[in-house]
Amino acid sequence: MNSSRPSCSVFIAVSLDGFIARTDGSIDWLEAQNRRVPEGQDCGYGAFISGIDALVMGRRSFETVLNFASWPYGELPVTVMSRSGIGIPDHLNHTVATSSATPAQLVDDLYARGLRNLYIDGGETIRSFLEACLIDDLTITTIPVLLGSGRPLFGPATRDIPLTMVSSRGWDWGFVQTRYRIDR
Repeated sequence: MNSSRPSCSVFIAVSLDGFIARTDGSIDWLEAQNRRVPEGQDCGYGAFISGIDALVMGRRSFETVLNFASWPYGELPVTVMSRSGIGIPDHLNHTVATSSATPAQLVDDLYARGLRNLYIDGGETIRSFLEACLIDDLTITTIPVLLGSGRPLFGPATRDIPLTMVSSRGWDWGFVQTRYRIDR
């Protein structure tokens, strides 16, 4: 990791065939699979999020999260990347902001505000941060379901991105989580 910028981490679930959502953005498949997870188990999410200073997500991910029963990020600062802007509900104005900056500009701005550990979420946002060489590590939980189509986590890239597997583990209910470090 470059010490003159925040660490940028991904923590995300994908279907076995590499999709993070259905074509319409629905994550009903993930919600259904999560019912298989034993009470109190979070597959490491709690430990991960406890070390995060701020979250950067795309507009479509933000719109999906707004449909959850409650806001899952508490007081964690959230920046929603959107070129066209997006309305922020009044009850989130104190923690959610929008940005049309490039990934590099946004990371510099967040670093200047003292934020050192960023959680990057949303397919397009993750891909843009990868393209800008800003992602440091990826934690990908593969869910045992084939969707056949949807919104992919990864897509075309302009270069190879070499990874080193840091760890991998599976659970009895079929989830497999692998953590990768981006090699520079």
